[in-house]
Amino acid sequence: MPTPIIGRPVSDQVWADLRAEFTLPALEQVRRRLTELTEDPEPVMQQLVRVFIGEGTFCPGFQFQPDMSVNSVIAALFQRAMQLRIPHNYFAVWMMTPCHVLDGIRPVDQRQEQDQAALLLALESTLARAVAQKYGSESNRHRRGRRRRAQLL
Repeated sequence: MPTPIIGRPVSDQVWADLRAEFTLPALEQVRRRLTELTEDPEPVMQQLVRVFIGEGTFCPGFQFQPDMSVNSVIAALFQRAMQLRIPHNYFAVWMMTPCHVLDGIRPVDQRQEQDQAALLLALESTLARAVAQKYGSESNRHRRGRRRRAQLL
């Protein structure tokens, strides 16, 4: 069952809901806070889920532990999403959306170590498949068009 969010703009209400439930600080705010906590924030900054809203870049609060460290389950899940070429914004929205593979539970509500395997399976069987269908089919159309043009020459 494809995830319906792929290829559509994310509504302002989704970002408002994320902000209300988990916070959605600007990237620079996160950088400043991490700089206060650690000498070199760059390794942490490179792991962060970022969302792009208008001209701004923000970091969903669901990825942080109370001490501002990154939740290791979210980091591993996000790393896999990047390998699968899932756009940041869609990953963040998927985290907030009830998932049929997780029996209707939102991925964001299963951030414990024991949930990691189920989350990876859900990511690959829902969001990754939807991205591949959406963008893979566009890529295939372009390839077929190039082949047809080459045959005509």
